[in-house]
Amino acid sequence: MTAAMDRTHAGEPQAPIDNVVSMHDQGTQEVSERLLASAARLSRNAMTEIDWSLPMDPTKYGCSPEWSSLYGTAYWDELTEEQRISVTRHEFASIMNIGIWFEMILQEMVIRDQYLGAYHSPEFQFALTEIADECRHSIMFAKASEKMVGTSYKPTKWVGRLGKLFKRTARNEVAYAGILVAEEVLDVFQRGCMRDDRVLPFIRTVNEIHVLEESRHMKFAREEVRESMQGVGWFRRQFSALYVALGAYFIVSSLLQRKAFEDAGLDADRAVAEMNSNSHFQSMVRSSCVHLMEFLDEVGLLTRPAMRYYRKVHML
Repeated sequence: MTAAMDRTHAGEPQAPIDNVVSMHDQGTQEVSERLLASAARLSRNAMTEIDWSLPMDPTKYGCSPEWSSLYGTAYWDELTEEQRISVTRHEFASIMNIGIWFEMILQEMVIRDQYLGAYHSPEFQFALTEIADECRHSIMFAKASEKMVGTSYKPTKWVGRLGKLFKRTARNEVAYAGILVAEEVLDVFQRGCMRDDRVLPFIRTVNEIHVLEESRHMKFAREEVRESMQGVGWFRRQFSALYVALGAYFIVSSLLQRKAFEDAGLDADRAVAEMNSNSHFQSMVRSSCVHLMEFLDEVGLLTRPAMRYYRKVHML
């Protein structure tokens, strides 16, 4: 996909489509072939797999209690069991809705950058498979949020504008590392909850589907980042690392919206304050991002300025 991205820069000549595949690292094409085969065998559809008409068990959480941003705080200890269940449902709905927001950014970036791609290549075909997956995931998250809490959560207007800027300007390693960071963070939450019997059954299924299919997307993104970073100079590496980290900062800091606490009937001011100082939650996020940070370091995208932003949202 990198070749397609390179053609989007103003003033650069377009390579003939027939020659695009030869410009790619063979590893990316081979990985794409394997991922296409995996998608054909293992893709799932929540619209047919989940019975959305079933009533919700009032004793089941929206996510594992340990993954609540309030778990381990004095406020959590004061909540009734009913309130704890409610807040986990609203928290996870917020996370899914912010996931929809970024998945729409992802879809637009990928479809734009494949506009004049090598249509016969496995890379192009998997890119469109990923877009199809993301469309289904967004519908799945929307349906799950509707059923669980009956409302939607969006980033602030300011962050929404920054998202538009990112999708218009991100190219090559910035686009794919940004995609990887967003997918890895959501994957972290879902892996921690998908086999927990305390969680609503349909939410566990949503998590299983997303984790399975995002594993292909993350593999693809890693290969694209590796390819894009080959031969990159110091200045571009510094710029790309910082841009990715800024994107990660705004995505992660937007996952849990203040309105989710309000809708759960909590004191939102206190809930946000307790969340921001919750060492347990911070530790959960940090320990789960170890492999992501190792990868960014491996490809040269974990610079000192970038690390400051990852630390602000406890990814490092």
